[in-house]
Amino acid sequence: MADRIAEVVRETKETQIRVTLNLDGTGKSKIETGVGFFDHMLESFARHGGIDLTVETKGDLHIDMHHTVEDTGIVIGAAVMKALDGFKGIRRFGHAYVPMDETLTRCSLDLSNRPYLIWKVAFSRPKVGDMDTELFKEFHHAFAMNSGACVHLETLYGDNSHHIAESGFKALARALRTAVEIDPKTGGLAPSTKGVL
Repeated sequence: MADRIAEVVRETKETQIRVTLNLDGTGKSKIETGVGFFDHMLESFARHGGIDLTVETKGDLHIDMHHTVEDTGIVIGAAVMKALDGFKGIRRFGHAYVPMDETLTRCSLDLSNRPYLIWKVAFSRPKVGDMDTELFKEFHHAFAMNSGACVHLETLYGDNSHHIAESGFKALARALRTAVEIDPKTGGLAPSTKGVL
């Protein structure tokens, strides 16, 4: 099997981003977005997804964090799509329940090339650290739309906004980890009756 590695660069007037990833890595990461809590979430995403991930983002943080977070989601999603190379041979579906203290979050994911996001996550506070909690949805939406993933993410219960955010990133990572695994029963083909995804 060829290495499932990708690099994607995106430059706009608002952000300059370079992402490299290896879907068959060991969870190593080097994350630099300029947003401390977001860096922490992406490090957790890489570790629990078993993905080697490098993210270099320079955004217009003098305005706010929106473009930085959303555009990073776009580029990470595009890199996953590129590394999957037509979704050949993968399990396609993944799901995970992730508890974190008082919080429990569930993610179900289908790498179907029909991107969609169902977001049932509510935060108890408007910020975690300096990061607006509304930006977590923006990241997950951007990731789903650009990776070709149908993502259903739901916090079943929880109070602490840090735990809610982190359990969501970990649940996405664990679901993705399963979905991108090579399934020998596919014979190297896309797992669909259509023959392509």
